[in-house]
Amino acid sequence: MLQHEKLTLQHKIGQMVMCGFESRVPDEQIETLITKYKLGNVIYFRRNLDTPLQVFRLSSKLQELAEKEVGIPLLISIDQEGGMVNRTHEGVVGMPGNMTLGALWDPQAAYDSAYVSAEELRAIGINMNFAPCLDVNNNPDNPVIGVRSYGETAELVSKLGVEAMKGYQDGGVAATIKHFPGHGDTQADSHHALPLIPHPARRLRELELVPFQKAINAGADAVMSAHVIFPALEPEHLPSTLSRQVMTRLLREEMGFDGVITTDCLEMKAIDDHYGVAEGAVKAIEAGVDLVLVSHTLTKQVAAIGAILQALESGRLTEERIDESVDRILRLKQKLKLERDSLSEERVRRTVGTLKHQKLAERLYERSITVVKDEGLLPLDKQAKTLAVWTEVRTGTEIDEVIAQQGTLGAYLSERMGNVQEIRIGTEPTDDERQKVLEAASLAEQIIFVSYNASFVPQQLGLIKSLEEVRGRFIVIAGRNPFDLKDLPTVKTFVACYENRPMAMQAAAKVLTGETAPTGRLPVSITADYPIGSCC
Repeated sequence: MLQHEKLTLQHKIGQMVMCGFESRVPDEQIETLITKYKLGNVIYFRRNLDTPLQVFRLSSKLQELAEKEVGIPLLISIDQEGGMVNRTHEGVVGMPGNMTLGALWDPQAAYDSAYVSAEELRAIGINMNFAPCLDVNNNPDNPVIGVRSYGETAELVSKLGVEAMKGYQDGGVAATIKHFPGHGDTQADSHHALPLIPHPARRLRELELVPFQKAINAGADAVMSAHVIFPALEPEHLPSTLSRQVMTRLLREEMGFDGVITTDCLEMKAIDDHYGVAEGAVKAIEAGVDLVLVSHTLTKQVAAIGAILQALESGRLTEERIDESVDRILRLKQKLKLERDSLSEERVRRTVGTLKHQKLAERLYERSITVVKDEGLLPLDKQAKTLAVWTEVRTGTEIDEVIAQQGTLGAYLSERMGNVQEIRIGTEPTDDERQKVLEAASLAEQIIFVSYNASFVPQQLGLIKSLEEVRGRFIVIAGRNPFDLKDLPTVKTFVACYENRPMAMQAAAKVLTGETAPTGRLPVSITADYPIGSCC
């Protein structure tokens, strides 16, 4: 493995930047970045991924190009948190998300899930995961974290998050704990705005920082910064990503972290709208960050690389400062043994999507289903005329991706009982969809509504409340945030699934029909009547 002394300035800068690209093959964008700008790190999104073999071949080609043009293996990263944040497609086993695992209250389950995910990722050439989230989600109105958190207490998040981190790393993938120093108590999404958390420093040290400190003490490979302002930590009101007070004085000096610090994507509006990607990259490095992430746009990627070089030439950044970060990045690559990676198509076939991995995922999902309340409506009457309303994501966001989903709750109920009608609606149902659902409901004997963050969507909440008036036998299944219940106090039966992935829906169908008993417990408080730990 090369040391920084043997690298040119362009090579050093390339090691400190991570970029995404558009295609499922090495396209002009990524080839230019590696060949001309000596890029040292890549991030995949769903747009890059198809089958496991396609991803393996893409990874292999990129590593071959990096070996030829740079001489140092790439960190190839992904946001594979599990659950609702799974970038991979069919073929790779989709493990449960964090709040699903939180409902198990079982650190071993968090470890096992992460280990399996890491095994499969490493087999297809992905060696770094931007997971786990160690955000403590104690704000039900948080629009971006929600079920990406293990729960609402520092203790639960710490126990599960540290074990997940160990699972990823033991499975051969660098784990990245995020979003430091915490994104769990915001009411704005840093993809679109610049959130501020006003709590005093003492509260942050007693809550938000606790899981991060425990993970650092346990040997975390990497930390991802949050584009969030913490006035108690940063008096100049800089977002943490750009704050030397947070990145160096707190994370490095006070908390003792000497691994790789990466930014969240600098193209997020919290940074791009206020500072610009290029200036954000330089300010992040000044703050103490090692790796700057620019996920999408070639012009912004090139601008960031150019700005770092210009800052070096002007003396704003010193080469000594750059060398510190490059050494950390090279040390991580050496730990991962990237230069001796024994990747092969045979390993992909042997490791990815195995029956053993699928069975583990199914067991974890089945254990997570949480019947929060039930006033005698479960199990379902298998002979009754049943309406299942499925709320589907039709417009993609940075977190919610539009995916073709065959494994809906209605589909799994149809396998277990007769006379099931399914109607699909958008997360913001139209007047026509509302009318169609209400007409079908008037003819049904029991209705199951799969909500999707209904507490944020008045149209969805309104439809649910109208359905309550149509029939007494009405059940709500939370297909994402369980906080939907706080706005539905009169719903007689409420089941939390924490995500709407096929395995979660299959597990829910088993519980609804009495095939399995529910064992999940709430990892968050919903109301005073339904505190953390609740189950029916």
